[in-house]
Amino acid sequence: MQIGKHFFIAAVFTGMVAGGIFGAITGQEYVLISTLAALFMKSLKMMVIPIVVASIITGISSLGDIRKLKKIGLLTITYYIATTLLAVILGLILVNFIEPGTMAATGTDGETFKKSYSISSVILAMVPENIFKAMASGDILPVIVFSIFFGAALTTVGKKGEALLDIFDGIFHVSIKIIKVIILFAPLGVFALVAERIGRAGGWDVFSAELGSLGLYIVTVLAGLFLHAFITLPIILVVLGRIKPFLFVKQMVEALTMAFSTASSSATLPVTLKCLNNTPEIKKSVSSFVLPLGATVNMDGTALYEAVAAIFIAQAYGIELSLSQQAIVAVTATLAAIGAAGIPEAGLVTMIIVLESVGLPAEGIGLILAVDWFLDRCRTTVNVWGDGVGVAVLSNITDHTKLP
Repeated sequence: MQIGKHFFIAAVFTGMVAGGIFGAITGQEYVLISTLAALFMKSLKMMVIPIVVASIITGISSLGDIRKLKKIGLLTITYYIATTLLAVILGLILVNFIEPGTMAATGTDGETFKKSYSISSVILAMVPENIFKAMASGDILPVIVFSIFFGAALTTVGKKGEALLDIFDGIFHVSIKIIKVIILFAPLGVFALVAERIGRAGGWDVFSAELGSLGLYIVTVLAGLFLHAFITLPIILVVLGRIKPFLFVKQMVEALTMAFSTASSSATLPVTLKCLNNTPEIKKSVSSFVLPLGATVNMDGTALYEAVAAIFIAQAYGIELSLSQQAIVAVTATLAAIGAAGIPEAGLVTMIIVLESVGLPAEGIGLILAVDWFLDRCRTTVNVWGDGVGVAVLSNITDHTKLP
């Protein structure tokens, strides 16, 4: 299985380089290449609605009757959303300061994708007049909000909702299977996407700029993940969890290693639970509830990555996003991370949500797909580390707070 993974990673990277060389040599667009690029992107977009809706509804429904969660449930969700927003804001600060995408900016596509937004319009857009119309038009933000409320309501109807939950669970697993098949064609898709972009822009100079920009993008993402994992979360752990970070890392090292090797927070969940249950400061009654919830909704690393990637793509396409548009990116990245399945490469699908929320070209994913395999492992490790810190914090808070 490992040989297969390594072969796939090499194939994707080869596809990117080959596409860049082909586009640089020809310096023009070809109908076949453009068709392949569009087909790959349409295939990914096709799965956005089913995977997001099914993932959010089944994830929330798995918590049981939401009315019984009371204060511990509200505290957990509030904490996870707060830390995810902190990660997103950190990522936005870094990507705006470093500007990795400007090296590859062509300035030719910006006007095509620009839209005007305001915070009030986004708030109003979160509640759709017609949910089916929102799904059909790819208006993702209200779909996410609807799915959250639908999943929460489904937990309150008892046996009457079990059949419906089984349907959404089936949709989720079938969607995962389809996405895995689509990802198998990623080497060809990356080749077409990169070849089309560089062929349209023309020349070796553009290709070399793309590679240099991609390297700086990796540095930006890793810097954000490092700062969040080794500064933001440890400070929270000390202040709110009353645990020394170094000792806690030693307890979590097995789970963190598993997260990096599998790139799946869901697959790592049993190991994470074992590590936390062996930590004296952690209450099992808290970890058994908070950790599964965290594996569903707490994706600090994924949200940070998606925010950085969105701004990087905007910079590469010569699109300047206003402060309000970047606020929309922050909110959407946080909500999209909630809807991301805890499996390898799931962030690529929800990445489309973030891009389209501010009118950025989804084709820009082709710029980052070749290195996503590595960044996926890094952000998953941060996700699992954030889950562990959340359990420690909430375990300490419940020690000092009377909760019904």
